[in-house]
Amino acid sequence: MSTNGSPVNETAMPRRTLVRGEETVIAPTEPLHDRLSRLWDDPPGFTGWFRALQNDALGGRIMGTAFTFFLIGGIMALLMRMQLFRAENTFLGPDTYNELFTMHGSTMMYLFVVPMLEGFAIFLLPFMLGNREMPFPRLGQFSYFTFLLGGILFYTSYLFNAVPDAGWFAYVPLSGPTYSPGLPLDFWLLGLGVAEVAAIAAGVEIIIAIVRMRAPGMTLGKMPIMAWAYLITAVAILFAFTTLLIASLLLELDRKIGTQFFNPDVGGSALLWQHLFWIFGHPEVYIQFIPATGFISAIVPVFVRRPLIGYKYIVIALVTTGVMSFALWVHHMFTTGLPQVAMSFFAVASIFIAIPAGIQIFAWI
Repeated sequence: MSTNGSPVNETAMPRRTLVRGEETVIAPTEPLHDRLSRLWDDPPGFTGWFRALQNDALGGRIMGTAFTFFLIGGIMALLMRMQLFRAENTFLGPDTYNELFTMHGSTMMYLFVVPMLEGFAIFLLPFMLGNREMPFPRLGQFSYFTFLLGGILFYTSYLFNAVPDAGWFAYVPLSGPTYSPGLPLDFWLLGLGVAEVAAIAAGVEIIIAIVRMRAPGMTLGKMPIMAWAYLITAVAILFAFTTLLIASLLLELDRKIGTQFFNPDVGGSALLWQHLFWIFGHPEVYIQFIPATGFISAIVPVFVRRPLIGYKYIVIALVTTGVMSFALWVHHMFTTGLPQVAMSFFAVASIFIAIPAGIQIFAWI
């Protein structure tokens, strides 16, 4: 405090030191805020944009790249709609249509939706949690470049005239070595695996940021609903995407090494791929849905100028949705001949998952 009682910025005051018994006055140091800002500034230039580790720069870069893939996937969708514009249309050949169908679905599922949501999380979470940065900026950087590499691997298939054409779900045996020889599905599996590693890495960083880097006094019960939504989403990503990563590895082993995980003639199971894929595929629906509800829960109270009703119930609803999302995948397989009891369980679960969603809608209203 100064002599008149006003606060003093200690970081800008001269420092006094003793050098061999003599007092030496060191020039005033610059304010702490300026030093930190200079320390955390993004590198200059275009290459600096790629090397920046700040959460806003990194999150923006992820979202920008995901939006670019969205535009590419959108062009593919327009081409398919032009083919379907009228009967007996010859705008696209059947092989080209299958390739567009596969690449469009893969782009939207693996290169747009989840990266875009994770980019939003990396961009927004430090502001919501009261932090300067995400916990592991270089892990986020690794996630970005891995995601970009996965997309490049997907589209490198066009350079080799080996575009995947077995659908974005790649059901076996159609995607196996017998019916899809050559490189097309190998490009798909390699790009998919790399993109999944990126999603898992970003999910780990999101979980650590929320669990360990909240501002002092911000308990889990005081977190913004948006942070809760991203915590549940990130946990779902870890389990769901790891399952798909394992499935893609098993299929590539079948294709290139000769294992028989999905060959029923020698003890494998074609249904195993469907189970593994949809254990990922259906939670992925809620990986998209849960952050969207978090956005609504954050936006509605602002515009109606009232606090959100039923905070605890909304959190319970979000957690319930995340858990139940892993108990629904068989409703994508009702025609595969599974036991009736199993299908009945998943049919009932598919109905009951509407309850937590209804709780959130009631709170918004």
